[in-house]
Amino acid sequence: MTQLTHVGRVLVPVADQDAAIAFYVGMLGFTTVADVPFGDGERWVEVAPPGGGAALALVPATDRYPTGRMTGIALSSPDPRSDHTELRARGVDADATVMGGDGGVPLLFFFRDGDGNHLMIVGSDADAGNATEDASFPASDAPERGAPGL
Repeated sequence: MTQLTHVGRVLVPVADQDAAIAFYVGMLGFTTVADVPFGDGERWVEVAPPGGGAALALVPATDRYPTGRMTGIALSSPDPRSDHTELRARGVDADATVMGGDGGVPLLFFFRDGDGNHLMIVGSDADAGNATEDASFPASDAPERGAPGL
């Protein structure tokens, strides 16, 4: 068997690593855990959430790995409603409402980073039963809510 133990990092394509650091650190409260020279004049940049877990490697976008994509990243929060309100107040491109909260679906919403990459903030298991006024949504609303292709 392999020696794999956990997800260590997830790659997120960005147009400008400094601007991406400013967003993830300044808007989301992440910490820069690596910012070192890498390869031929490039940088390896990683940021991590304050509670630990997998880091995000902020890598230069390429034609084959462009920005503005659904990342599949779901960040955990004990209070998605509060995070939603705070991020929208700070000008982050976040969905208009928080979804879920019933039938075992945790509270959640999508937001976009400065490069248009889609990420999700999702409540912990303890929040799964806290219904919202927008507990369900038709599939036709998904792209408007920031979930393209879902």
